[in-house]
Amino acid sequence: MTTPMRCTVFGGGGFIGSAIVDRLLRDGHAIRVFERPRVEPFRQFGPGEVVEWTTGDLMNMHDVAAAVDGADAVFHLVSTTLPKGSNDDPVYDVQTNLVASLHLLDAMRAARVGRMVFISSGGTVYGTPAYVPVDEAHPTEPEVSYGIVKLAIEKYLLMYQRLHGIRTTILRVANPYGERQRIETAQGAVGVFLHRALAGLPIEVWGDGSVARDFIYIGDVAEAFALALRYEGPESVFNISSGEGTTLNALLGQLEALLGRPLDRRYLPGRAIDVPINILDNGRARRELGWNPRTDLATGLARTAEWMQRSAAGGAAG
Repeated sequence: MTTPMRCTVFGGGGFIGSAIVDRLLRDGHAIRVFERPRVEPFRQFGPGEVVEWTTGDLMNMHDVAAAVDGADAVFHLVSTTLPKGSNDDPVYDVQTNLVASLHLLDAMRAARVGRMVFISSGGTVYGTPAYVPVDEAHPTEPEVSYGIVKLAIEKYLLMYQRLHGIRTTILRVANPYGERQRIETAQGAVGVFLHRALAGLPIEVWGDGSVARDFIYIGDVAEAFALALRYEGPESVFNISSGEGTTLNALLGQLEALLGRPLDRRYLPGRAIDVPINILDNGRARRELGWNPRTDLATGLARTAEWMQRSAAGGAAG
């Protein structure tokens, strides 16, 4: 039986955040969503769902203090940058993500909020793998500012845990995909490829398609966050992944099988930011959290395609 908690979810209106909010509501938690101004609720909430939708600026200490006031736990899902563009302005990355996270931690300390669940990046904090699958003990040598900042936030979270007793659970998520994935921000190969495939547009592939990634369905990610909220064990850092590698060419093959037609592939020169392979070992999450990825890639792709088609036809985005 899950004890209901009051949870503030920073970034609770986004692709990952909305799935986590939906999952937390199923456990009966009361949710305060903190989003950027003008971000509207992703769906209508039912009469039995306790949701307070707030907006503000993560860099504004007053806004953040108000958001954490009265909370039992905080979910930190906000990032102002994406891996591919973070090296363009590392100062902005540090100011809006690392510094803002420290302000959030100080607000939690002042409000005596005792628990934090943070989304880190399984795709970037490790850098080019020395071995696969990559476990949590693997060296962390991020090659983009996004990963460096995520890792720095992790270190500060663990420092605040030691100094101030803010219990921290860090989830290094692989490559999430699924419903509500934003196409306009080029957020993930699955979303971009599927969107273009459904629209009949050519699909651009950086490199020869041999780059391998660990794709994890958003519903499985949300389940990991729900379990992390009530975790009381000794570990703090977990890989959340399928544990399986899929090359971009294999992903395109899966999409062709799903849609029943060949896709127009356009191969472009590879990018320096793309490590050749990234597969995460999820054994610790299985053992400690009692979590398992339950959705295989074919099933997840079918669900995502159905949602995209429904949204394109003007159906509910939820």
